[in-house]
Order: sequence, then structure tokens, then C-alpha cells
Amino acid sequence: MSRAPGPPTPDLVTDADTAAALQTALGAEHAAVWCYGLATAFLAAALDQRARADATTHRVRRDATIRSLAGADRRPVTAEPAYATPAPVVDQATAVALLAAVEADTAAAWRSVLERCDDPGLRLVALDALTDAAVRGARWAGQAGTRPPVPPFPGAA
Repeated sequence: MSRAPGPPTPDLVTDADTAAALQTALGAEHAAVWCYGLATAFLAAALDQRARADATTHRVRRDATIRSLAGADRRPVTAEPAYATPAPVVDQATAVALLAAVEADTAAAWRSVLERCDDPGLRLVALDALTDAAVRGARWAGQAGTRPPVPPFPGAA
């Protein structure tokens, strides 16, 4: 696994394209936190513990990104009251599928940040986030029985 989620420094967020990509990544982190909250209602204790740890990682990364955007005088996007899920979540299997999907979405958002910035520090932050999401996504996809559990290019649309 990677280092603890670190924030991009405010001076790295001055470029409009980079800031827009960070806003999208922040939106994905907001959605991930919400989806993990929904999914935990349907998970057995062993999976629930893993989901809670994963949700904490998303909250830390979300909060760091909010601070970075605010520090760069960018108004961070706010969380929605609820998010649409790819399918209804009604049991453990659909909850696990939701978590695999949310990690794929989060990986795609952070890959976009990686593709839109030149700063080595911010690229490292984005790469860490992409890698973390790919690892979590592979774990949840494997739990769901998806084969292969890792796409050829994590974060690719």
C-alpha cells in the first residue's frame, strides 16, 4: 500500500485544468464516502470492518483535498445529499458490487488528475490515490467474483 493520503499543496492547484480535475476527484471521494456508508448496512462483520477502514481512507483523502482546494482559494465542491448507485443495493452481493464500482470511479477521477498536471508532487498524490483505489477495487471485485478482478489499465474509462 502507499503512504498516508497527502494533500496537494495550494500552490500546485493554481492551474484551472488541474483544479477542475481535483474538484472531480473530490466529488468522487464524496460519493465513495456515501456509498461505503450505504454498503456497510448490508455487509457481514468481516467485510464490514474492511469497508469501514476503506471509508476512513476516503474521508482522509477527501478532507485533504478540501483543504488544498480551499487553501488555493478554490471553493471545494460539496457532497450531494445522496448518490445514484449503478444498481439497487439490497444484499451483501450488491453492496460488494457497489464498492467495486465506486473504487473504479475513484480511480478514474484520480487518473484524470494525474493526466492533467505536471507538478511532481501533485502527480505523486494522484498516483497514490489511483493506486489505492485500484487495490481496494481489486479486493472488492475479487470478493464479488469478478474475473479478472483488476482491469488492464486501472482508472481507464
